[in-house]
Amino acid sequence: MANFQEEKDFENTITISARRFEESPFIERHDTSKMVRGIYAGRFFAVYNEEDFLAKYWTLRRKALIFDVPEKPVEISGPDAVPFLEKVLTRKVSTMTEGRGYYALACTPQGGIFMDGVVFKLAPDRFWYVQADGPFETWLMAHSGGFDVEISDPNSRVLQIQGPASFDIMKAASAGKIDENMKYFRSGYFDLGGQSLYVSRSGFTNELGFEIYCGGASTDHLALWDHLMQAGAPFGMEFSSTRALTIRRIEGGILGNTTDMDTTMTPFEAGLGSFVDLENESFIGRDALINADKRPLLKGLTCATATPSSGSRILDEGTEVGQITAGVPSPTLGLGIGYARFHAPGEWVGRKMTLQLPDGSLHDCDIVETPFYDRDHRIVRGLDRTIP
Repeated sequence: MANFQEEKDFENTITISARRFEESPFIERHDTSKMVRGIYAGRFFAVYNEEDFLAKYWTLRRKALIFDVPEKPVEISGPDAVPFLEKVLTRKVSTMTEGRGYYALACTPQGGIFMDGVVFKLAPDRFWYVQADGPFETWLMAHSGGFDVEISDPNSRVLQIQGPASFDIMKAASAGKIDENMKYFRSGYFDLGGQSLYVSRSGFTNELGFEIYCGGASTDHLALWDHLMQAGAPFGMEFSSTRALTIRRIEGGILGNTTDMDTTMTPFEAGLGSFVDLENESFIGRDALINADKRPLLKGLTCATATPSSGSRILDEGTEVGQITAGVPSPTLGLGIGYARFHAPGEWVGRKMTLQLPDGSLHDCDIVETPFYDRDHRIVRGLDRTIP
């Protein structure tokens, strides 16, 4: 099921039993009567809190935001952890060093994308896979036969601190132990306010940022929250729902599992072929991917007169050639932007087409490459420290 977070979703809500899904251990620090929650990886999270999303967006780009996110770490440990992960993931992990993170996909036997996330090596035979939306823990258990591994839930809730002030905030929160020497997609345990927590330099915004992984029952979550908020206050850090994060992740070219890509799309069609190591001869889906069409189907779309929304049609001289998977307004570009999933490969980039919204209105649009800007990822790597 797709996990939409477009404007219309903030009014299209229902009442649901709160016991069915995991509540955030930080909820009492940011709950309001106006909060609209989503469900992701079996966890509740704030998709909207009646805040001024535009103000939050610029706080993210100019200072920093803290997000209580629902991505779920799953632990894979044991003597066969490495060969097992090389069966279920499209990348080789045998070359990983401790404290390193890799973006990694899991595919179906037919080559479709089942899951995406980041795998971290915590010890020689202990890994965390921080999964996106979907039943990945069950998938791992189903494929673990014949491997000496343990699949477990560390009950880790994740916080993200994102924005150009994130280095200063994390340096203050760690008493100087985290600084600019920590490279992108590196990780380790650090003392944050007297608690040892796993921290990675990564995130879901393509802004400079960090992720903090709690330790389940061993973590005093409210004390951690208060410590981070105190460290961030001098630098203007604020809490935000994921509205600003969603806008920024689409601007930054980050795809959402089950929304922008799913089991009907191969990594090559999603433009993620660089994360498929066909020399890894054991992973699920490899046989299907060897002879798969390597041309991408997913591109970017910009529109000056409307914001694309999921399900919008892309027309080429009146003929539908694709659809929008998700769309947002881009405050930086001053345009509506979205991911365009084409029905067939083609020379789409650079073309002018017509966007038909669900209400039937027609708008001129352009097909572009993604990310929509900062295509060399200089911001997230800390190479471009210009504040807009």
